[in-house]
Amino acid sequence: MALKSTVFKAHINIADMDRAHYADHALTLARHPSETDERLMLRLLAFALYADETLQFSKGLSTDDEPDLWQKSLSDEIELWIELGLPEESRIRKACGRSEKVVILAYGGRAVPIWWDKLHGKVSRFDNLVILQIDAEDSQALAALAERSMHFQCTIQDGQASFGDGEQIVTIDPVRLYPEA
Repeated sequence: MALKSTVFKAHINIADMDRAHYADHALTLARHPSETDERLMLRLLAFALYADETLQFSKGLSTDDEPDLWQKSLSDEIELWIELGLPEESRIRKACGRSEKVVILAYGGRAVPIWWDKLHGKVSRFDNLVILQIDAEDSQALAALAERSMHFQCTIQDGQASFGDGEQIVTIDPVRLYPEA
């Protein structure tokens, strides 16, 4: 018998001062059996950083042709493709060819610099690509907030995201790897 996804509900109030986006979002996230709390919460972080009424969680892990999150136009064109982890160069190339903008949230501790050293020369031709690195301590602190039912206040300012659940606050400071600031 196959394992089923676990459903998580998140209510997030976003105050994004960088993009002037202020909204409440009621989200349902399905955690694939092979997915960790860290990855689940990084999907939530990605949503908060790029929140929009049309941004959606996709099938992600269970479908090779889809990112973790995407935003599509009314004519079904991919406007934003958000990928988590350390994707191969071929996947990045494919995403950049299919979407107006591609964002990668790279995480994985010490594996990120090794991945980036191997990759950075190969992605310099993509002008629609943004790669942000999430520190391992930050992503693990965010993972500790994971519950089946979550309520967060998220404030984003100067690229930094703070998640508060009423008891504690976790601040994530993504580092831009590409394009260089």
